[in-house]
Amino acid sequence: MSNVHRNNSIEDLVSIIMPAYNCGDYIGFTIDSVRAQKYKNWELILIDDCSSDNTKEIVKQYMVHDHRIKYYKLEENSGAAVARNKALDLAKGKYMAFLDSDDVWFPEKLSKQINFMELNGYNFTCTSYTKIDEIGNSLDRTIRAQSIRDYDGVLKTCPGNSTVIYNAEKLGKFKISNIKKRNDYVMWLQVIKKEKFLYGIEEPLSSHRIRTNAISSNKSSLVGYHWKVYREIEELSVIKSGYLIIYWIITTLFKLR
Repeated sequence: MSNVHRNNSIEDLVSIIMPAYNCGDYIGFTIDSVRAQKYKNWELILIDDCSSDNTKEIVKQYMVHDHRIKYYKLEENSGAAVARNKALDLAKGKYMAFLDSDDVWFPEKLSKQINFMELNGYNFTCTSYTKIDEIGNSLDRTIRAQSIRDYDGVLKTCPGNSTVIYNAEKLGKFKISNIKKRNDYVMWLQVIKKEKFLYGIEEPLSSHRIRTNAISSNKSSLVGYHWKVYREIEELSVIKSGYLIIYWIITTLFKLR
């Protein structure tokens, strides 16, 4: 693993996994938030899922000034799961961090979260996060991370994708099932079965952008994918799967998450 010295300490390499598809309107803000990190030893592995907009041109402009940004384009549009798996294959870091191409991190996100992990010996963590609208305005909503979750806890409450970091040196890398939606959820369920606990930082350290045309914006269409995760991938009983679906619907309708 590559290391750099900063303030008499050693920073382990963090690989930031980012699939992208037609995010030209937002990806510059996302990359800016990575480059603004106080933690400097990172690589941003950006996998373009055959965007038809100016995503590639924007990323290439950043690459001229920052060698830590690495861009790859899939040969055909394959979905976020395939893109994330490709990024994981290329990642060289001790830590795997995940960031959607329209979300943003706060400047101390990596430094605080990696410090939290190293001080406590945690291998799987997440943070609280805020919600912003399409143009970056605050929606005055904060999704609080639970201090600790086990497998059942992650089944009920999935962490925000752009808040998660896990220690790949200790746990290995986790590939994602090739389903169109909820593929990040499947990954966290894989990790929690190996690591046993997910630890959360209460402080918000990132913002999730709410887009009207995003693949996850149509909540009703996600019900079938949740059922697929519970019954086909996790092989849960009909009763438990039904309970989890109802729990998810209630928390979504009342904006508890």
